[in-house]
Amino acid sequence: MTHHETKTTVILGGEGKTGRRIGQRLMARQMPFRMASRSTPLPFDWDDETTWGPTLKGAGAVYIAYYPDLAVPSAAEQIRRLAALAIDEGVRRAVLLAGRGEPQSHPAQRALRESGIDHTILECAFFCQNFDEGVVVPVDDAIVFPGANIAEPFIDCDDIAEVAVAALRDPRHTNKTYDLTGPQALTFAEATALMAAASGRPLRYVPVSFETYAELLAPHMPEEHVGFLIELFRDLLDGHNAHATDGVERVLGRKARDFGTYAQAAAGAWT
Repeated sequence: MTHHETKTTVILGGEGKTGRRIGQRLMARQMPFRMASRSTPLPFDWDDETTWGPTLKGAGAVYIAYYPDLAVPSAAEQIRRLAALAIDEGVRRAVLLAGRGEPQSHPAQRALRESGIDHTILECAFFCQNFDEGVVVPVDDAIVFPGANIAEPFIDCDDIAEVAVAALRDPRHTNKTYDLTGPQALTFAEATALMAAASGRPLRYVPVSFETYAELLAPHMPEEHVGFLIELFRDLLDGHNAHATDGVERVLGRKARDFGTYAQAAAGAWT
């Protein structure tokens, strides 16, 4: 067992889709970890730097899920400052969650690489779990989203968590970037059909324009957040991410879970 494995792993964004699953896996391995977010007993807030030091104190590794997204302009400087502080606190390894095919995240990725900390960067496709606990949960049996007929190699967050745990534990993954996808690219309509088959619900995909989607989001979040999401989706949903990779298999020695397997496991959320 290496030095950082005997110390606590801090999971920034521990209440999120990937952080929660990483915590479950570290617990199963009896490895010490600490969840960190604005609502945890020891709070962490990206906008309050006084919370960073206490969160990182005594840790050997850190998993970083940046909120709201690495694409925001402030992310690179905050990642740079966090990495420098982590090094000062004796943190030896960092694993960063990033979007796949998202050039807006490259400055933040570069900040981590240039910090000098041992790191692994996980560039991930659109999460399968967005369909049962994220932005494309069906409402009235409809998934309304501006995905047109673009194909996406949706990745299961359980696979991301397993890759992250491997990266946190195994020095073979040091200073590497992994392109993580599911095993096949599906359109949103094809994914919805698999969800319908798994759940027995008459689920349907309703493609809309980005402008219409912005109108649907407007009552639920600040205007600047809506604008940010729409521009991000415009960039990501243009077809450049439509190919699958073997990143999960390279790390874990097995193929990534397919969307149908995810749909069968999540079917209860749509019944």
